[in-house]
Amino acid sequence: MSLTSEVQKRKQFLLRCYFCKTEYEIDEYGKFYHCQKCGNLLEIVRLGGFRDVAISKEMQGIWKYFELIPLWNSANIVSLSEGGTPLVRCRNLGRQLGLESLYVKFEGLNPTGSFKDRGMTVGISKAKELGYKASMCASTGNTSASLAAYAASAQMRCIVLVPKGKIAMGKMAQAIAFGAEIFQVDGNFDDALRIASEICEKDDKTLLLNSLNPFRIEGQKTVSFEIIEQLGGVMPDCVILPVGNAGNITAAWKGFLEVKQGALNSLFGTNLAHKTPPRMIGVQAGGAAPIAKAFKNGMRDSIEPVLSPHTQASAINIGSTVSWMKSLSAIYDSGGAADAVSDEEIFSGQRLLASTEGLFVEPASATPIAFLVKIAKEKSKEYTRIRDQTVVCICTGNGLKDPNSVLKNVRPDQIQTIPVDSISLEKVLA
Repeated sequence: MSLTSEVQKRKQFLLRCYFCKTEYEIDEYGKFYHCQKCGNLLEIVRLGGFRDVAISKEMQGIWKYFELIPLWNSANIVSLSEGGTPLVRCRNLGRQLGLESLYVKFEGLNPTGSFKDRGMTVGISKAKELGYKASMCASTGNTSASLAAYAASAQMRCIVLVPKGKIAMGKMAQAIAFGAEIFQVDGNFDDALRIASEICEKDDKTLLLNSLNPFRIEGQKTVSFEIIEQLGGVMPDCVILPVGNAGNITAAWKGFLEVKQGALNSLFGTNLAHKTPPRMIGVQAGGAAPIAKAFKNGMRDSIEPVLSPHTQASAINIGSTVSWMKSLSAIYDSGGAADAVSDEEIFSGQRLLASTEGLFVEPASATPIAFLVKIAKEKSKEYTRIRDQTVVCICTGNGLKDPNSVLKNVRPDQIQTIPVDSISLEKVLA
């Protein structure tokens, strides 16, 4: 970009408190992580609409939407070719559940195997642009793997805090391989995030890159752009996502609203403002479900944190949801819903998706499938509402992240052994 273009782009974005709407200079982010007036989360807002936004034909993945992302100079992009993940039409599972039009957006095919890469490429790119030399996160696994990979690409120091004994080793292996400095916290994820936040607020050379960082949200919102592109310029009726810290449902809703405001008009040569954004449905594990509980009780302005969250779907084992206010707004404003499913339902949904569609997702990613199975069995009002609609499940991580979740009840001696001749196999198969 030319200097003039950079100056023009800077004028199009501002940093704002989500709650009290106090405005800040966008490149001041990192000197503080919450609103200096009321203490709430910050968001990035685009000014002046989307009428003249161009979608790049030269860039790939999420960076084709460079004009919609608050990075000033493309030379600062740190990318591993994230984005462009498939939207899979699930006809077999759809028939089994009685759903007319079911899709899975398989985010497990991002570079480190999860949706986190969408936000991390923007977060690390912005850290580079702002001159940071180190990055830090608290993580249940996927964030640590993603941050470590992008920090390695940027040659930036990476510090990771994880809850002791509560992270899938497949994810830990990635962070180790990418060279992160890893520390186990003798507590849960919420404890780890509190410590990371305290350190980064004191250290002006280290940028915190958890989902409370609004630049992460700017990358993750691109999943909505891709879904609409892959559906040929059509808004889905319903989007179902796992919810842990709730950055993803927040980001997806932001993306759909930007499309309605004109973000993709140049791509389709038509105005999508008349399209209705999808209903957003967030699904949590029963042992870590503050958002689902708040929705069930009709609460929008507060949640009750789960002090001792517990689920084997480790990616969403979070009891104090950071983006609770934004996520509840997305759910209520879209006319959506929130629900919880048991671990048993999650693992059953994981196996069902794999055996019917050939898509192997990590346990947390199976919560949308578990939810669909649950409402189909109940023949609930929600099921009646969506069965003839276009439903998209965002499955956030690859099953290879946590293969032990499938193997935990399988012993080698349970897999049948046969002699080394084809006749024996013929007898068994008959």
